[in-house]
Amino acid sequence: MPMKDRAGWCKRVLRTRENARIRPWLTDRSSLTERLRALGAFSLTRLSQHQAWPTREEAYLLRLKPKQLARSREVVLLCNGQPVVFAHTILPRQPRGPLTRWLARLGNRSLGALLFSHPGFLRGPLTACRIDRRHPLYLRALKALRLTGTTSPTLWARRSRFTFGKQNVLVTEIFSPDLPRFFSTSAD
Repeated sequence: MPMKDRAGWCKRVLRTRENARIRPWLTDRSSLTERLRALGAFSLTRLSQHQAWPTREEAYLLRLKPKQLARSREVVLLCNGQPVVFAHTILPRQPRGPLTRWLARLGNRSLGALLFSHPGFLRGPLTACRIDRRHPLYLRALKALRLTGTTSPTLWARRSRFTFGKQNVLVTEIFSPDLPRFFSTSAD
């Protein structure tokens, strides 16, 4: 059994029948934006960008004090017009630095394109988890992925922390259960 943290996130995703088609998406350390661009017409819709309270586990991973506000950004990634990934980003308000300005100016552009194009970014380990309605991002992901009214009890997610100088940003990506069906030849 893979080692899980206290919130159920695993550093290693074992291949099972139920995750065989999504596992390559969960474990790929390259740019998700570039991978989707290679499959078709890529677009991004920014859903929100504001100051918010991170979840308890996000605050813990970013070493924030309880109830300390952070910058939050949520987007949906689309490929060929289909919503395939809901992404949630948390950036602590302190320390301030270039990442603060870059995030503020992104608009409907991909954070991933920035992270993977600048040599100063370091990516921490990828972790993956199946989330359900108990997870604070679950309902927002269902809505963004246009899955409301479905009976999907769980969604696969991955997350990693990127470091740039003294700044850290935590990115959580939640995948549509239809993603492997849209791109079955790419995910096998």
